[in-house]
Amino acid sequence: MASKQLYIDFDQYIRQGEPDQKEKAYAWSTAIGLQAVDGLSTSEYLQQTAKRNIEGEITIDEARELIKQYYTRKTAHDDDSDDVEEADRVSANIAKLLSSNTLAFSVFGFTQIHRNIFDGVFKFAGKIRDYDITKKEWILHGDTVMYMYAQDLRLALEYDIEQERQFSYGGLSSDEIIKHISKFTAGLWQIHAFGEGNTRTTAVFVILYLRSLGFDVNNDIFAQNSWYFRNALVRYVYKNRDGVMPEPKYLERFFRNMLLGETWVLKNRYLILDPPEEYKEQPRLDTPTSTPTSTPTSCDVEGNQFLTDNEKNISKSS
Repeated sequence: MASKQLYIDFDQYIRQGEPDQKEKAYAWSTAIGLQAVDGLSTSEYLQQTAKRNIEGEITIDEARELIKQYYTRKTAHDDDSDDVEEADRVSANIAKLLSSNTLAFSVFGFTQIHRNIFDGVFKFAGKIRDYDITKKEWILHGDTVMYMYAQDLRLALEYDIEQERQFSYGGLSSDEIIKHISKFTAGLWQIHAFGEGNTRTTAVFVILYLRSLGFDVNNDIFAQNSWYFRNALVRYVYKNRDGVMPEPKYLERFFRNMLLGETWVLKNRYLILDPPEEYKEQPRLDTPTSTPTSTPTSCDVEGNQFLTDNEKNISKSS
């Protein structure tokens, strides 16, 4: 219940607050919402600290320091203490990253985002894993996605990021842009470069990247639907010997909601492999339109420009 009330408070700042408050509220709501990908919840102390930052009482660095001191002094522990501490520290770190407008679009930049997110949480923060992994997925009835082998991780990251850097969006429609952004995001995530924290790192990297392209991504899609985002990534890349093939539409619908203002119902029940009959069709609440409601802005940066359906140019930074 506390998390729900927190979202309502942030929504009020986003809709009614001053511009600076809106930006801070977006950063905090997204940062806190992303903890759901690992089933984590933040503390009341973190929530109150976030509000103090939004209202201008303290800076984001002061907020992070308060969270750090809180757990340094904390002596009482319960079964959930470690998880809550992780959620609090990571939320504060993500809020700081999302408060900036800088991105190093490189392997170094990607690993630095992981380092900055999980500073003080994981000893391996910023380090590419040196072991192979599998993860049982409930939407796949216990099966796993095939993640990249440890020996190939750095080369895979370098390849995907360099291919994206060189990609030209010139003349693409909004539909084509969504498809490509989804493909890039899913490919980057499937590499799973780190032992833990891959979805949160990918989400922050993609948010900052989309901003660098000129998109307005200051909405609550990640804040409210981070678990759906992760499971949509799973379905995008999963295939098996029984003939199940990768299914891009769920992730594309996530980005269509975020960037085009559509209203697909982003519930995890629609992502389950072989779902019950009532969950086979993912509903959409709005009537399709040909003009995006969230349009990118033009940026004077190096790289290729592309034109969306409503003739707004945006460009990609390197």
